[in-house]
Amino acid sequence: MKKVVNKKRKIKWGLLVVCFLVTYSIAFLGSLFTSPVVNTAWYNSIKPVLTPPNIVFPIVWNILFFMISISLYLALTNVKTKEDKLNIWVVFGINFIFNILWSIFYFGLKNPGLAFIEVLFLDCSVIYLILITRKINKISALLLVPYLLWLSFATILNYLSIIM
Repeated sequence: MKKVVNKKRKIKWGLLVVCFLVTYSIAFLGSLFTSPVVNTAWYNSIKPVLTPPNIVFPIVWNILFFMISISLYLALTNVKTKEDKLNIWVVFGINFIFNILWSIFYFGLKNPGLAFIEVLFLDCSVIYLILITRKINKISALLLVPYLLWLSFATILNYLSIIM
């Protein structure tokens, strides 16, 4: 008779907290550029008709950042080597930089054209994240799909704000 081995992993609480802190720090930095501008005449003058009410954005982004945090944690806890762990931090870090830059370009600099070019890089970085994490942990990759879908919608809104 074979002995069944329980392969349940312990949660690495310290790492999980770090993943949440890093991810929500990115969210906070982006909000520093976004929040002061969302109720201004400038934004209201370029906001496409398809844009959801302002209250929707923080709700959706909080859910997405929660999912991104879990994805990062799962990727980090399922890689085999320290080099792979570093690579995960680098690819997520690049995505986080693109995420902040979009808020800076669109809301901080009030330059939707530059933000549109940048959001295409952000979209590509999420696709890359999904492809990389899929090799490590499928759940990690699946958690990023809503992020890509929301960003695709945001990319459309960004484009429409340019041509309006």
